[in-house]
Amino acid sequence: MTSTSDTRDTTEEIVQIQISKPVLREGSQGRAVEELQNLLSYWGVYTGPVNGDFAEQTEQGVKDFQRRVFLQEDGIVAELTWRALYVGAPVDMPELSKGCSGQHVKTVQRALKSAHDYIGWVDGDFGDLTEAAVTSFQRRCELPVTGVVDEDTWYALSKV
Repeated sequence: MTSTSDTRDTTEEIVQIQISKPVLREGSQGRAVEELQNLLSYWGVYTGPVNGDFAEQTEQGVKDFQRRVFLQEDGIVAELTWRALYVGAPVDMPELSKGCSGQHVKTVQRALKSAHDYIGWVDGDFGDLTEAAVTSFQRRCELPVTGVVDEDTWYALSKV
């Protein structure tokens, strides 16, 4: 008999086991698909049946959710999509500030355009206009006004 004090599992290992999920895509079936459908329903991107069948409607819900949390919209539920589904927010997004450039900056600029805070070109360069748009957005969302796209700002942008 093993007592609880003899266990060697750390909290991190237990959490890792709990989020270890299969990769799902159209054609997948089973309990993991039911869990996926329940999560998609919870986040408001799926209204179909919870039947364990990963069909076209489930795939569209996955793509809609992936778009919301700034993931590649491929309809495949792998580790990052599972993690985002559990928290309902973007995961592993970089902190961005003036001087940064690239695809993540374009993502921020598109979201800020949708929120009517950004009026510049979606060019991937985090300059003065992008910084002003970020501060405007942060102010409206009652976030700390830093001009830096941090975890809280990513989360707020995912709700746009």
